[in-house]
Amino acid sequence: MGVLRDLLRFRNIFIIILTPIILLPIILSIGTKEAKCAYIVILMAVYWITEALPIAVTSLLPIILTPLTGLGSAKTVSSKYLNDVSMLFLGGLMMAVAIEHWNIHKRLALRILLLVGSEPRWLMLGLMLPTWFLSMWISNTATTAMMIPIANAILVQLKEAKQEAETNGHVADETDHDRVRLDDVALKVNDNDKTMEQQSNGDVNKEEYEKKTYIPDPSKKENQEYKRICKMLSICIAHTANVGGIASLTGTNPNVILKGQSDIIYDKYNGTSPLTFATWFMYGLPISAIMLVLAWIWLQIFFLRGSFFKCCGGTKSAGVRIKSVLRKEYESLGPINFAQAAVIGHFFILAVLWITRDLGGAGGWGDIFPPKTVTDSTPSILISCSLFIFPSRVPDIFCLNKGKNEPISPLVPWKVAEKNLPWGVMILLGGGFALAHISEESGLSKWLGNELAVFSYLEPWVMNLVFCIVVAAATEVTSNTAICTLMMPIMAQIALQLQLNPLYIMFPTAIATSFSFMLPVATPPNAVVFSYGHLRVIDMVMVGFLMNIIGILVLILGTETWGASAFNFHTFPDIFRTNNNITDSAQNITVLMNGTCLCSNLTMT
Repeated sequence: MGVLRDLLRFRNIFIIILTPIILLPIILSIGTKEAKCAYIVILMAVYWITEALPIAVTSLLPIILTPLTGLGSAKTVSSKYLNDVSMLFLGGLMMAVAIEHWNIHKRLALRILLLVGSEPRWLMLGLMLPTWFLSMWISNTATTAMMIPIANAILVQLKEAKQEAETNGHVADETDHDRVRLDDVALKVNDNDKTMEQQSNGDVNKEEYEKKTYIPDPSKKENQEYKRICKMLSICIAHTANVGGIASLTGTNPNVILKGQSDIIYDKYNGTSPLTFATWFMYGLPISAIMLVLAWIWLQIFFLRGSFFKCCGGTKSAGVRIKSVLRKEYESLGPINFAQAAVIGHFFILAVLWITRDLGGAGGWGDIFPPKTVTDSTPSILISCSLFIFPSRVPDIFCLNKGKNEPISPLVPWKVAEKNLPWGVMILLGGGFALAHISEESGLSKWLGNELAVFSYLEPWVMNLVFCIVVAAATEVTSNTAICTLMMPIMAQIALQLQLNPLYIMFPTAIATSFSFMLPVATPPNAVVFSYGHLRVIDMVMVGFLMNIIGILVLILGTETWGASAFNFHTFPDIFRTNNNITDSAQNITVLMNGTCLCSNLTMT
């Protein structure tokens, strides 16, 4: 056992060293470009899934492995790490840093909680609404880490209120019913003596005796109810954070990966991807909102059980205590200052610029500029730069703030951005784009698309359903970002082989990677909530299993209805059909010209 324990300590080192060696026969026995690319893809997939190397470090491997295997130059691959989509995501992260730096997210959450009642169902809704909204714009992990301590503070007040009510109730009972209690005790003693005498004579058995002498403990039932409320208010935050990320383009990493792969496939065929902030909202926001409501209902049914159809859990004492704690927390933030108002203003301007740049074919401010010159990354970086310039307090000019001569810091000092920006995520996105590039150039994506075209006998919506189930199951045990990175190029090629709109397959598959509700390791929000000790793994599995099913069904429904209306999912775009025809015609012309030259040579001979 000691030797095994020592070996497990070096598990990551063994995986890092042995995996490339074990996979070498792929290159040595086949040796084609597709095989070399498959070697890189499988190696990185193993490292991503096992996390033997940090995920961001694994994402740097294409820069090393591409030239070593002869698939391309390091310069070409490196250029894929930062592109337009990366800049879009970087701007979104900058805004998230500003919101967190000035505690605007906490102010919003506390304000909403102050507006709801003290019943568990309304407290849960009060926790879910700010979590849902914030996770559209800032990191799901940061949102969860901020909301779960607020939930714990509410639970503490609920427990203290219950204990206080129980104590007062016991005192009243002892005052009013002392005589009745004494009579009950005497009767019980006589009954017990009689029962013991019967048992000794063989008249009753042990089970009957225990049933007669069992006195139910009402506090045990109340403790079970309190535990269920603890679990409910904890797990609702993780589920809502996962769901909220679906609503906006920058809400979670898989969304940005889908955007990047969509741009790549459309650019290859000289087209423009229809995926923008506005069109994403048309598709993703309804799915996210429906999931929020269904999650709220399902968690009530599962945890409140018999109390679901009636007023539950909230006492006047508990309500007063909870309101007092929340108000004290909210007042400790003070009034909204100049910096917070400035950040909120920047946020609303950025959101408006993102949404109105291209309203899905209905025009937008982007039409002012030449075609393909302005993208969503333009306002993203513009507002980000403003955060480093705009002062965090009123400047000392025109007799304002007279007497203050200290230097004025910007809304986001560079040291704050440098510390809080998740640079590893940026590298991870770049690694995904680089991996997609070499998969496309080597022909691996096309080969996989041909092999998986066996699903063509299925109805398109059934095929989508199968892919979503597989992807949702896979993300329960590994990174949703890694799974999305690996699947997007493959899904695009399958769609093109079957002459389907690429987004029809790519969109649901990418969103399905966010349906990771069952295990603590599935997503960081799940892990953060689980670490607080209220939940067991079996609790998460039982609740999350149905949430996964609900999510996939809502996703397929949205794809076939409002998604098809927004993106014309059921129409194969002309740019793909035209370019495919041109390619086929060029190949036919080449064959004819070669045949003509061959005939001429034979004639001359």
